[in-house]
Amino acid sequence: MGPPYGGSIDRSTEIREFLRTRRARVTPGQAGLVPDPRARRVPGLRREEAAQLAGVSVDYYIRLERGRTQGVSEGVLEAVARALQLDDTERAHLFGLARPTTTRTRTRRPLSPQKVRPALYRALDCLSAPAVVLGRRMDVLAANQLGHRRAEFRVR
Repeated sequence: MGPPYGGSIDRSTEIREFLRTRRARVTPGQAGLVPDPRARRVPGLRREEAAQLAGVSVDYYIRLERGRTQGVSEGVLEAVARALQLDDTERAHLFGLARPTTTRTRTRRPLSPQKVRPALYRALDCLSAPAVVLGRRMDVLAANQLGHRRAEFRVR
Protein backbone atom coordinates (compact mmCIF):
# COMPACT_ATOMS: atom_id res chain seq x y z
CA MET A 1 0.00 0.00 0.00
CA GLY A 2 1.50 3.33 -1.08
CA PRO A 3 1.42 6.64 0.67
CA PRO A 4 -1.92 8.49 0.82
CA TYR A 5 -0.77 11.27 -1.51
CA GLY A 6 -0.19 8.85 -4.38
CA GLY A 7 3.62 9.04 -4.46
CA SER A 8 5.88 6.04 -4.27
CA ILE A 9 7.87 4.73 -1.35
CA ASP A 10 11.48 3.89 -2.01
CA ARG A 11 12.75 0.47 -1.04
CA SER A 12 14.80 1.61 1.95
CA THR A 13 11.79 3.41 3.44
CA GLU A 14 9.65 0.33 2.91
CA ILE A 15 12.22 -1.94 4.61
CA ARG A 16 12.57 0.52 7.49
CA GLU A 17 8.82 0.73 8.06
CA PHE A 18 8.35 -3.01 7.69
CA LEU A 19 11.07 -3.94 10.20
CA ARG A 20 10.10 -1.16 12.63
CA THR A 21 6.42 -2.15 12.70
CA ARG A 22 7.24 -5.85 13.08
CA ARG A 23 9.72 -5.09 15.87
CA ALA A 24 7.03 -3.04 17.66
CA ARG A 25 4.65 -6.03 17.69
CA VAL A 26 6.95 -8.32 19.66
CA THR A 27 7.35 -7.68 23.38
CA PRO A 28 10.51 -8.73 25.22
CA GLY A 29 8.43 -11.27 27.16
CA GLN A 30 7.12 -12.84 23.94
CA ALA A 31 10.69 -13.07 22.67
CA GLY A 32 11.86 -14.81 25.86
CA LEU A 33 13.92 -11.88 27.11
CA VAL A 34 13.97 -10.69 30.69
CA PRO A 35 12.17 -7.34 30.72
CA ASP A 36 14.49 -4.40 31.29
CA PRO A 37 13.38 -2.37 34.33
CA ARG A 38 14.22 0.90 32.56
CA ALA A 39 11.39 2.83 30.95
CA ARG A 40 10.74 1.81 27.35
CA ARG A 41 10.57 4.58 24.77
CA VAL A 42 9.44 2.26 21.97
CA PRO A 43 6.69 -0.33 21.87
CA GLY A 44 7.93 -3.87 21.45
CA LEU A 45 11.57 -4.76 21.03
CA ARG A 46 14.41 -2.27 20.98
CA ARG A 47 16.84 -2.48 18.09
CA GLU A 48 19.47 -3.89 20.45
CA GLU A 49 17.12 -6.67 21.51
CA ALA A 50 16.16 -7.52 17.93
CA ALA A 51 19.85 -7.66 16.99
CA GLN A 52 20.62 -9.87 19.99
CA LEU A 53 17.80 -12.28 19.10
CA ALA A 54 18.94 -12.39 15.46
CA GLY A 55 22.57 -12.94 16.45
CA VAL A 56 23.90 -9.90 14.60
CA SER A 57 25.55 -6.72 15.82
CA VAL A 58 23.41 -3.73 16.64
CA ASP A 59 25.17 -1.72 13.93
CA TYR A 60 24.39 -4.41 11.35
CA TYR A 61 20.74 -4.58 12.38
CA ILE A 62 20.47 -0.78 12.17
CA ARG A 63 21.98 -0.93 8.66
CA LEU A 64 19.31 -3.46 7.67
CA GLU A 65 16.55 -1.39 9.20
CA ARG A 66 17.79 1.63 7.25
CA GLY A 67 17.40 -0.33 4.04
CA ARG A 68 21.07 -0.99 3.36
CA THR A 69 20.65 -4.65 2.44
CA GLN A 70 23.32 -5.06 -0.21
CA GLY A 71 25.27 -8.22 0.54
CA VAL A 72 22.91 -9.48 3.23
CA SER A 73 22.84 -13.26 3.38
CA GLU A 74 19.80 -15.49 3.49
CA GLY A 75 20.97 -16.72 6.90
CA VAL A 76 20.82 -13.22 8.38
CA LEU A 77 17.38 -12.63 6.88
CA GLU A 78 16.20 -15.94 8.33
CA ALA A 79 17.55 -14.96 11.75
CA VAL A 80 15.81 -11.56 11.61
CA ALA A 81 12.57 -13.23 10.52
CA ARG A 82 12.79 -15.61 13.50
CA ALA A 83 13.67 -12.82 15.92
CA LEU A 84 10.69 -10.72 14.79
CA GLN A 85 8.43 -13.81 14.72
CA LEU A 86 7.38 -13.23 11.11
CA ASP A 87 4.81 -15.52 9.51
CA ASP A 88 5.45 -17.07 6.09
CA THR A 89 3.91 -14.18 4.16
CA GLU A 90 5.89 -11.56 6.09
CA ARG A 91 9.07 -13.59 5.73
CA ALA A 92 8.58 -13.78 1.96
CA HIS A 93 7.95 -10.03 1.89
CA LEU A 94 11.17 -9.38 3.83
CA PHE A 95 13.15 -11.53 1.40
CA GLY A 96 11.53 -9.74 -1.52
CA LEU A 97 12.43 -6.35 -0.09
CA ALA A 98 15.99 -7.30 0.77
CA ARG A 99 16.71 -9.29 -2.41
CA PRO A 100 19.63 -11.23 -0.94
CA THR A 101 22.69 -11.10 -3.15
CA THR A 102 24.32 -14.27 -1.91
CA THR A 103 21.63 -16.66 -3.00
CA ARG A 104 22.92 -19.68 -4.78
CA THR A 105 22.52 -19.47 -8.49
CA ARG A 106 22.11 -22.65 -10.39
CA THR A 107 25.15 -23.23 -12.48
CA ARG A 108 24.41 -24.47 -15.92
CA ARG A 109 26.04 -27.63 -17.00
CA PRO A 110 27.76 -27.27 -20.32
CA LEU A 111 25.58 -28.62 -23.08
CA SER A 112 26.81 -31.78 -24.67
CA PRO A 113 27.58 -31.56 -28.37
CA GLN A 114 24.63 -32.52 -30.50
CA LYS A 115 25.00 -35.47 -32.81
CA VAL A 116 22.91 -36.71 -35.70
CA ARG A 117 22.20 -40.42 -35.75
CA PRO A 118 23.26 -42.39 -38.83
CA ALA A 119 19.64 -43.32 -39.54
CA LEU A 120 18.77 -39.64 -39.93
CA TYR A 121 21.60 -39.18 -42.44
CA ARG A 122 20.19 -42.08 -44.45
CA ALA A 123 16.69 -40.56 -44.29
CA LEU A 124 18.02 -37.20 -45.50
CA ASP A 125 19.71 -38.86 -48.47
CA CYS A 126 16.42 -40.49 -49.51
CA LEU A 127 14.56 -37.18 -49.71
CA SER A 128 14.16 -35.49 -53.10
CA ALA A 129 13.65 -32.04 -51.57
CA PRO A 130 16.13 -29.82 -49.78
CA ALA A 131 16.30 -30.80 -46.08
CA VAL A 132 18.39 -29.67 -43.15
CA VAL A 133 18.57 -30.68 -39.48
CA LEU A 134 18.95 -27.75 -37.12
CA GLY A 135 20.42 -27.91 -33.62
CA ARG A 136 19.18 -26.25 -30.43
CA ARG A 137 21.00 -23.05 -31.37
CA MET A 138 19.69 -23.08 -34.93
CA ASP A 139 22.99 -24.30 -36.32
CA VAL A 140 22.94 -26.78 -39.21
CA LEU A 141 23.80 -30.24 -37.95
CA ALA A 142 23.11 -32.16 -41.14
CA ALA A 143 21.69 -31.65 -44.62
CA ASN A 144 21.11 -33.62 -47.78
CA GLN A 145 22.85 -32.60 -51.04
CA LEU A 146 20.00 -30.34 -52.12
CA GLY A 147 19.92 -28.78 -48.65
CA HIS A 148 23.65 -28.00 -48.87
CA ARG A 149 23.20 -26.35 -52.28
CA ARG A 150 20.25 -24.35 -50.99
CA ALA A 151 22.22 -23.20 -47.95
CA GLU A 152 25.22 -22.20 -50.12
CA PHE A 153 22.91 -20.28 -52.46
CA ARG A 154 21.46 -18.24 -49.57
CA VAL A 155 24.86 -17.42 -48.06
CA ARG A 156 26.23 -15.88 -51.24
